[in-house]
Amino acid sequence: MEGVIRLTIFIGYVAAISLMPDIKRVYMYHGAEHKCINCIEQGMDLTVENVRKSSRLHKRCGTSFLLIVMLIGGLQSCSALVGAAGGGVAASSYQSEDADILAAEAAYCALEAELQEYLDTYERTHDYDEYHYDLDEIKHDPYVLASILSALHDGAWTASEVHGTLQMLFEKQYILTETVVTEVCYRTVTRTDSEGNEYEVEVPYNYYICTVELENFDLSHLPVYIMDEETLSKYALYMSVLGNKPELFGDSEYIPKYITNRPEEYEIPPSAMEDETFAAVITEAEKYLGYPYVWGGSSPSTSFDCSGFVSWVLTNSGVCNTGRLGAQGLYNISTPVSNPQPGDLVFFVGTYDTPGVSHVGIYVGNSMMIHCGDPISYSNLNSSYWQAHFYAYARPPYN
Repeated sequence: MEGVIRLTIFIGYVAAISLMPDIKRVYMYHGAEHKCINCIEQGMDLTVENVRKSSRLHKRCGTSFLLIVMLIGGLQSCSALVGAAGGGVAASSYQSEDADILAAEAAYCALEAELQEYLDTYERTHDYDEYHYDLDEIKHDPYVLASILSALHDGAWTASEVHGTLQMLFEKQYILTETVVTEVCYRTVTRTDSEGNEYEVEVPYNYYICTVELENFDLSHLPVYIMDEETLSKYALYMSVLGNKPELFGDSEYIPKYITNRPEEYEIPPSAMEDETFAAVITEAEKYLGYPYVWGGSSPSTSFDCSGFVSWVLTNSGVCNTGRLGAQGLYNISTPVSNPQPGDLVFFVGTYDTPGVSHVGIYVGNSMMIHCGDPISYSNLNSSYWQAHFYAYARPPYN
């Protein structure tokens, strides 16, 4: 588009100034020069009669050359724009028909419903003496499922083609464990001897205790374990724009997460940028605002998880070469501080089921942090959620 605009302005300018008498006369002189050159190059004597017969156009005219260069530049600009926009949109869009994506979602929900029914009726279909349950909630993000299927199947797919993949994902997401422990117990039994006298005895019997555990590994945690880096990059690209079909699951509980409750914006105070170390860190970090959360991701090509994001920013801003560390690893190399400054790290516990530090962000001042939530964004540390999970501030070993 920029090239077309430049070309249009140039042609319009040339046409407009040609209406000026003095410039029109310059054009006439320029045409006369072409006539003279053409006359000589054709081997004719340079006479008025021969010059008049010669063309006023010349193939080596500098003005024509400039016009051609601008035309080619404009076409290249248009081509680049179309290629970038068309290719980018196509690469990040779900290629399957909406009906197939919705059918695959329904099939996965049916598997979950079957599992829920099995658990709900467990005591009616089993014969144990005692039951204990430790069950995670059965649920998944439909956008994650659609993005995984699209990445694994590299383009358009039908619901029937992904049946096996759905089963594989389901078995990896939900880990059901049923453990039965047998205890020998005793009960008092009254018996009668041969003389008709009653007496009591302790009789052993088996007492069965069943413990049912269901772990929801979280569908969004699976890609890093089942995809190579190229496929993981495709998955991250789909998730970054929800396959360019954000309204596909309009009744999903995940709509607020992606659409209605967008991350808050924040502008770094100019005074904070006076610190060269923090300026380098935040400049690198803000490059990735809006990138989706990808469990195990550690680079722009695959996107990031929380520790992958912080590790990448610290290392690639040139202020602290951490390599790839987890949240606990980043805490271990940092020094706890009670008065945090922009550029320090902020750590949390209990944000998901893991021992020790579970989440990390970069403190930017004014009770704000930039972190890899979903997506990478700024968050207010005074929110009830972050206050409930806060662990510590710490300063990484900056160069």
